[in-house]
Amino acid sequence: MNWTSMRIYLSSNATLKVLGILLLGQIVSSAVALMSITTSLIAEFGVDTPLTQSLLTYGSLALVYGSILLYRHQKPMVSWYWYLLLGFADAQGCYLVIKAYQYSSITSVTLLDCWTVPWVILLTWIFLGTRYSLWQLFGGTLCVLGLSLVLLSDTWSGGGGGSKIILGDVLVIVGTVFYAISNVGEEFCVKKKDRVEVVAMLGVYGFLVTAVEVSILELKTLESIKWSADIVLAFASYGVSSFIFYSLAPFVLKLSGSTMFNLSLLTADMWAVVFRVFFYHQKVDWLYFVSFAVVGIGLTIYSTTEKKSVPAAGTTIEENENLNTEYQILNGESEGVTTST
Repeated sequence: MNWTSMRIYLSSNATLKVLGILLLGQIVSSAVALMSITTSLIAEFGVDTPLTQSLLTYGSLALVYGSILLYRHQKPMVSWYWYLLLGFADAQGCYLVIKAYQYSSITSVTLLDCWTVPWVILLTWIFLGTRYSLWQLFGGTLCVLGLSLVLLSDTWSGGGGGSKIILGDVLVIVGTVFYAISNVGEEFCVKKKDRVEVVAMLGVYGFLVTAVEVSILELKTLESIKWSADIVLAFASYGVSSFIFYSLAPFVLKLSGSTMFNLSLLTADMWAVVFRVFFYHQKVDWLYFVSFAVVGIGLTIYSTTEKKSVPAAGTTIEENENLNTEYQILNGESEGVTTST
């Protein structure tokens, strides 16, 4: 079943569509949890190379999805400078948030990462013309409140800490601004153009931007690292989980938008707890179960009332217009050739 057929099938059944979005969002969220755990582990090993971590991710995306574009012989549908801006914003967001793990705790980073949600709501309101109903805002608020229960539990259990907490917090907050820009730009591109092209170009330009920054900021650090099997395994685990994240994220963005996408990611901290329970046999506080339930209710309310949001005048995008929009430019070119002959 191709992407177009899946969209038609999901659109014909509202319940399946909501369940599909929620499930896909949680798969992406679990990938983020693995990224957080491996990043925290790399920091514990004393390795401070956030740019190198991102470089491996962007390189794998460019290699895999770029190969698909070359196989298709597909011309770019978006000007290169927009992809450069998208890649730059995403690369800076990754760098700042990963860098924050060197100074703050995983709990603090997860809490402040929630700032992406209001930034995304603001940007989609201004630039994409999205209007949110009170029910959607209520659902989003429930998600944030649910996550706060997890953080409250972490605080009680002494899960805080960090060498320079204020610096780490500032890095995360600034990073969420870049993440929001990247998410909103990616949402616009995947809804109007080709998902594979967006991921491929994000990988290409993210790799170029990050490679330049690595050559300036991290070469000496890389030379001083005493590599071990554990460090290599941690980097590999981060690379795999981040590749899964970037591969699946466009589906959520296309189906439900960047706000729902970031709300889904709020459960990443809970998935991190699940991983810690299975791998490190840590005990789980009862607040985690309450938190997961509250976030789940919030996501359900947001996703089931999403159709009630009203776009701004003059910015409506018809969802059913040209379901094969990812190939619209190529089709137009082929039609032009046919008529000319």
